[in-house]
Amino acid sequence: MAALPTDRLGFLLSFRGELTGARIRAALGVAGLHPRNAMTLMQLAPGSMSQRELAAAMEVDPSQLVAILNELESEGLAERRRDPADRRRHIVEITEAGAAALDRVDAAVSAAERELFGDLTEAEQVLLRGLLDRVVVDAGEHDCDAG
Repeated sequence: MAALPTDRLGFLLSFRGELTGARIRAALGVAGLHPRNAMTLMQLAPGSMSQRELAAAMEVDPSQLVAILNELESEGLAERRRDPADRRRHIVEITEAGAAALDRVDAAVSAAERELFGDLTEAEQVLLRGLLDRVVVDAGEHDCDAG
């Protein structure tokens, strides 16, 4: 007899992940942001960084980051400027409008997370985060940008 999908961790994680992703995308819609744009703004919130550092922190190809930054710049949420110390380097920073959008995102995502994880204790959430960090996934082998 074949295992039920709920008996298979991969299927269970995939199904729950799709539902969780849909809920988070809905929360991000409050600020009109695509998840990758919101993640970029979150990376920039603590302070400006070089475009190369940002690509590394986000684990994306530099060409993908250029497309994301083009969108964010066109919406006035982030800006790039040449590094005065090294004209080949671009410094990226969040704008005031980007910080305001990020505040809206934070509130919406916090509400979604309370809904999604409200039945878990703080300790269980820490445990879940640790377990998920150990799931072996190479994002470079998959197109995680679909959809």
